Amino acid sequence: MIDSVVEKSKPLRLKAFSENLEQVVQQAAQKNWASLKVIDHLLTLELEARTRNSIALRFKQSKLAEKVTIDQFDFNFHSSRTKQKSRILDLMAVDFVRQKKDIILIGNPGVGKSFLAKCIAYAATQANIKTLFTTTMDLINHLIAAEADHSLLKKLHYYQSPDLLVCDEIGYLPLGTQGSNLFFQVISQRHEKKCTIITTNLPFADWGKIFDSTTVPQRLPTVSFTTPRSLYWRDQVIGKKIRKGDQTKKIKTHGTYRRLRRLALPHFQAIRFKQ
Repeated sequence: MIDSVVEKSKPLRLKAFSENLEQVVQQAAQKNWASLKVIDHLLTLELEARTRNSIALRFKQSKLAEKVTIDQFDFNFHSSRTKQKSRILDLMAVDFVRQKKDIILIGNPGVGKSFLAKCIAYAATQANIKTLFTTTMDLINHLIAAEADHSLLKKLHYYQSPDLLVCDEIGYLPLGTQGSNLFFQVISQRHEKKCTIITTNLPFADWGKIFDSTTVPQRLPTVSFTTPRSLYWRDQVIGKKIRKGDQTKKIKTHGTYRRLRRLALPHFQAIRFKQ
């Protein structure tokens, strides 16, 4: 009878169910389990196995090179990190992914933007969230290559489909006209449908140096990593007055900022660190 059940479970792809069937039946006989409890236990084992396999697949799909966890982040490196610890840990719960909110990590090189982005990405894979981690230049280069060999729609879908997309290191090199337009296509299709994390070394006022014929969002949720030479922006609003300490400064609205204004996000959050 067990062999018959095992064979019938194969077309249903109940691998864990069939692998544990004989052992569970013996255990049920010893403990006098009811039939429904036996079925429930076998299905629980099947679901647990599928969840483990799904999480392993999420990590493989993410293109993360290693399993980076937040316990490796030195919160005691500076008092500002300690003060913001609870806000960073909130990001690790990845609730913002389910809420389809976007995050931008801003700061000078070496302050931990990429590390935290990887931590968040790994946490998302462990929550069984479809995730993809890529450098911005890799994303642009792959899209340009896809456009050249007429597979652009397929490649755009590849970047638009993950529930969480992490674009690392935007701002180190200009994207050019073609790259800017392709990046715009990815972000515009994901806006309010998926979640995106961007890391950058440039404040929004300097994003005109990156893009050509494109624009930055008017308002974005931001986690800012700053050094003593960096600016403490309390609110990154293009074309609006913002406060820096006790001073007020007006950011110039570049012509390259116009196309993406419709992507303005409603909430702003800032976590600021000193190096």
